[in-house]
Amino acid sequence: MARDDMERIPMAYLPDLDRLLTGGSRYLDGPVAYVIEPHRVGDVVLPTGRVVGCDPLTVAGETSAFTAEVAPGTYPLVAWVAVLLENGVESQRRVAALQLVVRPGPVRWEPALRPGWETSELGDDEYFGYGVDAGLGTLADEAAVRALVDWDYDRIDDMFIPSRWPEAPVPGAVGGVVDGTTGANVLAVGSGWGDGSYPTFVGRTASGRVGSFVTDFMVVPRD
Repeated sequence: MARDDMERIPMAYLPDLDRLLTGGSRYLDGPVAYVIEPHRVGDVVLPTGRVVGCDPLTVAGETSAFTAEVAPGTYPLVAWVAVLLENGVESQRRVAALQLVVRPGPVRWEPALRPGWETSELGDDEYFGYGVDAGLGTLADEAAVRALVDWDYDRIDDMFIPSRWPEAPVPGAVGGVVDGTTGANVLAVGSGWGDGSYPTFVGRTASGRVGSFVTDFMVVPRD
């Protein structure tokens, strides 16, 4: 069958994460260049191994963990920052992706799903994402996110709304321990261009084990 006669099969949104998660990757948008830098935000304590992606300031209704689980432990959190250069001069920084590293060597990527989410429901270039209404995103343990639900505004304000927001090297990097019993913490970063809905993906190794979780803040230009 000729290509023009073939039925077009809708494909869910899946960015080129291998390129995005490579330091020095360069994207062009007219006169503006986006250059990727990796920066370790800290270590995330996962007492249950069940990971949640959310905006920590608006966690109500966003506490369901992804179906892919990992062994309880402590794992590095890496912000992949897009440095925007205009005429070779840095004009601003945006977090392009947030990666929770479980083990090295993801070789394939798939959408991170919550219970009830089915990839068969996704149309062309569609995705499941978590909502951001306060400009922050995190990947944290279910125990930490559930603990935040009971926090009052003053506690949230003290931890996540500083008088001056960090800009470099990682815009908006804030957080700390939120569950004293388990030591579960929440480390958040600025969510790309701000509020919206952002997809998370699971990277699996050649043996099928979970290698990482990555939230794409959809900052870099799409080819």
